[in-house]
Amino acid sequence: MLLSEIYKKAIKTAIENDPRGKEAVIVELNSRKKHFDDIKPSEKEYFDAESLNNPYADSRILYGTGNEKISSIMIGIDIDPAELMIADHLRSNKRPVDLVLSHHPSGGALANLHAVMYMQADILNTFGVPVNIAESLTESRVKEVERKLLPTNHTRTVDAARLLDMPFMCLHTAADNMVATYLQRMFDNKKPITLDNIVEMLMGIPEYKEAKKNHAGPKIVVGSGKRKAGKVFVDMTGGTEGAKDIFQSLSSSGINTIVGMHISEEHRKEAEKNHINVVIAGHISSDNLGLNLLLDEVFGKKKIEIIECAGFRRFSRI
Repeated sequence: MLLSEIYKKAIKTAIENDPRGKEAVIVELNSRKKHFDDIKPSEKEYFDAESLNNPYADSRILYGTGNEKISSIMIGIDIDPAELMIADHLRSNKRPVDLVLSHHPSGGALANLHAVMYMQADILNTFGVPVNIAESLTESRVKEVERKLLPTNHTRTVDAARLLDMPFMCLHTAADNMVATYLQRMFDNKKPITLDNIVEMLMGIPEYKEAKKNHAGPKIVVGSGKRKAGKVFVDMTGGTEGAKDIFQSLSSSGINTIVGMHISEEHRKEAEKNHINVVIAGHISSDNLGLNLLLDEVFGKKKIEIIECAGFRRFSRI
């Protein structure tokens, strides 16, 4: 496959699995196109034109023309210059590496990570949080994340890819959509009775079994195993952790349990204060699940060699 084909299929699949629904994504893209048409020519020079087709600012081809033929990919949850050097070493020792794929973003995709967080408001609204509250709290958190990213040396890894002439891509929210939708459907269909049931369901998934072997399996961090699960909200997409003040609104909207990738201590205390159970499925394991689901859709039965690194383990469901 060409790099551009992989990228376009990944974004198309992510849109189809967006928790907001495909129609909401199309409305967002149409709104961006109208905004682009209306801005001054001087502003268009700095406009992210790729965002007119790809709504996920943290998922991009970071280095490469898109015309590269891809037969082998080295994939990691995090890719730094060290992983690119490993890929170059493999390549120089006659083990082909046509592309390095990171889950977590680098370059402009990292600098613009905050832009994808606005989708959280729409997701929260689908779970009953009034849209005005969801938007207000999300906007405050987006600005906080943007400020935190300002001093980051975000071009460092992309520069290494350029110097090594190594095609490089990241798929962050594109993969996170997959795991969020997959798990939400599972819980909606199977309706776990207790928090223990939630953990048991997660442990039926290969990525979480693998994490458990490495002492990083699913864990109940607010509540106990015998507590009723009630209405479950899978909170696993939208850039990064949302606003800590949202838990009161979630509780009021009828959410009883959150299943997430990770949670800060500050957020955990707010969930506990508002009597919301929290099950942490696992960060790297959930990233693995999202990537694996996405790769299955993108590659199908095509024979693409996958080289695992940096926390990634390939589990194919084909």
